[in-house]
This record gives sequence, structure tokens and C-alpha cells, in this order.
Amino acid sequence: MNPSDHRGQRPSRHTSGHAPRQVGPRQVAPGQAALHSEAALTPGTGGPTVAVVEAYAELARRVLAGPARLGRTRLVAVDGPSGAGKSRFAAQLADALAGPLGGRPPVVHTDDLLDGWDDQVTFWPRLDEGVLAPLRVGEPGAYRRYSWVRRCFLPRPVPVPVAPVLVVEGVSAARAVVRPELTLAVFVTAPASLRVARAVARDGPEILPELRRWHDGERAHFAVDETATHADLVVDGAPTLPYDADRYYVRLR
Repeated sequence: MNPSDHRGQRPSRHTSGHAPRQVGPRQVAPGQAALHSEAALTPGTGGPTVAVVEAYAELARRVLAGPARLGRTRLVAVDGPSGAGKSRFAAQLADALAGPLGGRPPVVHTDDLLDGWDDQVTFWPRLDEGVLAPLRVGEPGAYRRYSWVRRCFLPRPVPVPVAPVLVVEGVSAARAVVRPELTLAVFVTAPASLRVARAVARDGPEILPELRRWHDGERAHFAVDETATHADLVVDGAPTLPYDADRYYVRLR
């Protein structure tokens, strides 16, 4: 698929080849806690949080040890606001799962299912009918990917096989309606100013009017849905701790 047909004016989040974040001369060891001064990164907290560096490999083992609640599939939802780092987290977790599974699990990005900017949370029936419903009964699913350049869905379906794990990444992926079927719900967060800066650096300032409207919409959704409160794992998508970001992530809760 031509990437230019895929995103256009929307942020391109499907890359996993970011360099590890190195801050300062000493890295924080896995499992080591450190005081985090940006309390706003963890929704609902009123003071500093304790951030802990954890391994993707260990999280992969946790997922595989968990129950399959979507038919025979363990469904992992990676949710959080735009620009927080969800795609990177989903990609790193999928890579960690590849070894034990003997192959990388399928990853579905909800951006691929949106019918443009105005379909921010209303896309869900498309995901449920095309992907989740078939998997519930042990059958493969499929969806058509939206082209943000052509502003239409591409004709070729993207297959989603029946697999031990399916990762769904994107805003509202861990919404209330699917929680009973989730093996793991992850909420990735980062400061709003940084998330805006990431989007502008990636797509240019012309994205700002739509992006502001998008941010308003996702804030409203998260407030009503209480997504972060119900997440099994809250992840810092913009940590200042020194650590190996290819192997570890920073947990806030």
C-alpha cells in the first residue's frame, strides 16, 4: 500500500522504528520506580506519580497467560489521545508477542476504519461487524482501509485472521462496550502541548483546525467513557526517564 494513499492530512502513526529515548547518563533499570513530576500525565491524579520501567516481553507473557474473551482470541486494546504514542506501543508489544507466538499478531489501527475526521468514534460498527463479530465465532474477519488522500475506502479488504492475539490501536479502542471482551486495556498518555507539537511536526500547521476539533472530541469521549480509569495499564507516552524504549515502556499505573 502506498503510504500517501493512507494518511494524507491525518497523522501517520504506523511506524515503529523510532530511536530509543536516551536522557542523561544513566538508564533506569527495568522494574525500578522513579518519581514522575508531571502528574497531569496520569488522568485523575492530583500529585506526582511513580513511574516504573517494565519490559514489553513480560507484558507479552502476561497477555498470553490471560483468558481469551473474544472467541479464541485475546483482544488487546491500546487507547489514548492523539499523538500520545499508541502506535509505537502497539508495534512494540506486537513485536514482543511475535517470538512466543511464532509470528507477529495482527494489529488493527482504528484510523484505518474512520470515514474521515468526523467519524472519530462512530466508526465502531464497522470494526465490530467486519472484525470482532467474526472472531467471536472463530471465523476470520476483514475491513476496508480508508484513504485519507482519496477520501474513500479502498476496495481491497484487509484480512484479519483468527489468531491467539489481536491488537486494536486507536482512540476509543478500549471503549466500554468492548471491555468485557478485552484481555488487556492499555491507555497511553502524554501532555497535550507535546501531542500538538508532534502532529504539527509530522503534518504541518495546516492540520491545526481539524486537530483542535479532534482533541475536543476525544476529551469528551474519554470523560464520558472513563477509559483511563478502567484501563489495566496506563503508559507514559513521553517519558523523561532514561531507558531503552525498544525493549521497555514506562508504566504510570
